[in-house]
Amino acid sequence: MKEQLFILLQKIVPQYLISRIVGCFAECRNPTIKNQFISWFIAKYNVDMSLAEIQDPTEFVNFNAFFTRALKPGARPIDQTSDLVFPADGAISQLGDISNGKVFQAKGKDFSLSAILGGDPRLVEKFANGRFATIYLSPRDYHRVHMPMTGKLIETIYIPGDLYSVNQSTAENIDELFARNERLVVIFDTQVGPMAMILVGAMIVAGIETPFSGQVCPSAKALQKQHYCTAEQQDIVIEKGAEMGRFKLGSTVVLLFAEDAINWKEHLFPQMPTILGEAMADNNQSSDR
Repeated sequence: MKEQLFILLQKIVPQYLISRIVGCFAECRNPTIKNQFISWFIAKYNVDMSLAEIQDPTEFVNFNAFFTRALKPGARPIDQTSDLVFPADGAISQLGDISNGKVFQAKGKDFSLSAILGGDPRLVEKFANGRFATIYLSPRDYHRVHMPMTGKLIETIYIPGDLYSVNQSTAENIDELFARNERLVVIFDTQVGPMAMILVGAMIVAGIETPFSGQVCPSAKALQKQHYCTAEQQDIVIEKGAEMGRFKLGSTVVLLFAEDAINWKEHLFPQMPTILGEAMADNNQSSDR
């Protein structure tokens, strides 16, 4: 009953208004307000500050600075024996094969490959019959997303949408959740072929940023689907383990790979915790090493 009420509330509340109000609150620099909120959040979600570069909650200029906090150098070593590593701290929602244009979501639900890519047949062709992984970042996690492998930036696409929560409960109850929510699709060329990293927005997610485009949403211009990759970005190569983007409040990353490009590590399973930089997959041609 509680779960159904939670889903119902998400359908009837003004998702964007609430999320943008929270976004403004998260930018507040009043010491009393922001310090109390950060301290409450750390206690509520049992946030481990021991690995953070800044450990004193009062030193953050606002809640967003705390939430997107950097880690100490070396806190997340990048596994060099694996071709691909986890891009974020979090948990595997699902992973597997893309079959008949569908990506498994949860408990008998899936979403359309075409829909999550904004209906672009050119991109759908790249990832048809490929492999996918969805990684959920909970409120307590480190909220920067890093590259699972080195890639050259090809294209970024902002796709407007809903702002449902992306936790397991909502994933099990909302059809095509990740293809309905606001999201940023980023396409890279890698040694295993094309790779999509899709940063999915969610309820009270106050922003999605990348180091090459800055804050993409919310934006006054982000009212409709946009393809963009400036001339300055055409030669951008982001190394394995380097930061690729960040969430101002938590959400989900969807990874897409081409057919026969990679093999997941055998020990992976849904709901398994992930740690940035640990082994995730190998190039299909090198998986037998």
